[in-house]
This record gives sequence, structure tokens and C-alpha cells, in this order.
Amino acid sequence: MNKVKLNVNEIEIVLYKQNEEEYISLTDMAKYRDSERTNYIIQNWMRTRSTIEFLGLWEHLNNPTFKGIEFDAFRIESGSNSFTLTPKKWIESTSAIGIVSKSGRYGGTYAHKDIAFEFASWLSPTFKLYLITEYQRLKEIETNEYNLEWNVKRILSKTNYLIHTDAIKNYILPNKNYEAGTEWLTYAEEADLLNVALFNCTAKDWREANPELAKKSMNISDIASINELAVLSNLETLNSEMIKDEVNKKDRFLKFREIAKYQLSILNEKDFFENIEKTKRESLY
Repeated sequence: MNKVKLNVNEIEIVLYKQNEEEYISLTDMAKYRDSERTNYIIQNWMRTRSTIEFLGLWEHLNNPTFKGIEFDAFRIESGSNSFTLTPKKWIESTSAIGIVSKSGRYGGTYAHKDIAFEFASWLSPTFKLYLITEYQRLKEIETNEYNLEWNVKRILSKTNYLIHTDAIKNYILPNKNYEAGTEWLTYAEEADLLNVALFNCTAKDWREANPELAKKSMNISDIASINELAVLSNLETLNSEMIKDEVNKKDRFLKFREIAKYQLSILNEKDFFENIEKTKRESLY
């Protein structure tokens, strides 16, 4: 099982990926309420009418083999004092796929992330927020790892070309003071916002300063170090989030400038290729 552990309020919660879908351990999550009676906590949640209706709706939307008649029977019974429901009974009776029971070392009850977040709401709204925050942190790590791997492959794929052409022996980085005035930000494209933050020049500035390289369809990223490409990848991810939050260009630029300087100072002190191998060895999935 390809897995990773989320740490939520000092509780380790296993998450695994199957067929591009993510499942989170309800058993681990239930420890937030009672570490000794996790099965009881899950069954208590499953016996409520709102839970049954949510599970049924999720299955109807995602599972073509879901048994609707059996679901209706559970829905009618739900809420009564005598009604009980276990994950195993739910799965066997309705052919559900949103909840999974596993045995072995990482055994327990797992649920698709949509359902797991619903369970978290029932446990505690506060716990749900902590869980979502930790989950989003994981997604950011994965995104940066993917972008970093792509950038590493990109720069290495150009190695033979550069060796054979000697195209990159001499280049110029324009040195302009973009912080003195911010009028340029009004018309700047998003890519140049990042270029100036990291390289202190726009793509156009670089092409004008390096016309011979520009004729060979090279750009500023082609002469960047692998550390600079890593930082650029991080800035692209951050920029996407800040745009969603409607942060203005000036504030974004100043923040990117600060982050670029800090991250480069850290990366330049380390053996970057050694770090890549470490990342590969400690792959999340």
C-alpha cells in the first residue's frame, strides 16, 4: 500500500492512494475522540440518518454498481434506537467503494477523502480544519516535488545541446533597479513578475541584452541554475494561490523578491543533486 502519514494534533493519520483516488484512515481519525474505541466511534457516526444520506449520495455519484435498494433500507432504519451499522456491513450490502476495510499492518477503516472530511466535521469542526490544513500542506509538497522534478529533467535534457553549441558561454543579466519605481508592475505579465523577483530582469530585457542567444530561441530560464529553477517553481505555485486571494501585483512582487533571496541563500549552501536523490528516496507515494 502506497501511503503517507498526516500529523494532525499529534495524531498520525494514514493516507493512501489507489487508482488516483485518496483514502484516509477513519480509524486513525477516530482516535481524536477515543483511542481505545475507534470502531465504536465510526459505527456511532454511521448510524445517523445524515451520514447514511451523505454516503448514499456519494456512492450514487461515483459508483455505478451501488445497490440503491439496500441503501434505501438502511436510510429508512437509520436514526432509530435499535439501528446499528458497521463499515463491513455497509460495504457488503451496498457494494460501496467510498469506505474500505483493510486488514494487516495498516488495517482499519478507510474512506475516500470526501467522506473522511465529512467524518472529521462530525468529530469536531476544529479537528476538520487542522486536517484540511495538513492535507493542503501535503498537496503543496507534492506539487513542488513534481515541478522540481520537471524542471530538473528540463535542464538536464538541454545539456547535450549546450555542450555541442557553446551557446551559453557568454550572457548578460541586465541590472535595473525595479524597486525604485513600481509603474512597470501595472503592465507586467505574471511571468515577468517572477522573472524580476528572481533574476532582476524581464524576459524582454534579457532578450535585448542577449540578442545572439535569443536568436537561438533561448530564454532566461535556459541559463538559470538548477537552484534558481527550483525557486522559480515554488514562486509559480505561490503566485497561483496569491492570485486566487486577490493579492495585488505590488505586494506579490515584494513578497516574491523576499522569498527568492531567502530560498536561494538556503539552496546555494547545499548539494542540490544530493537533495534530489533524497527526495526521490523519500517519495511520498
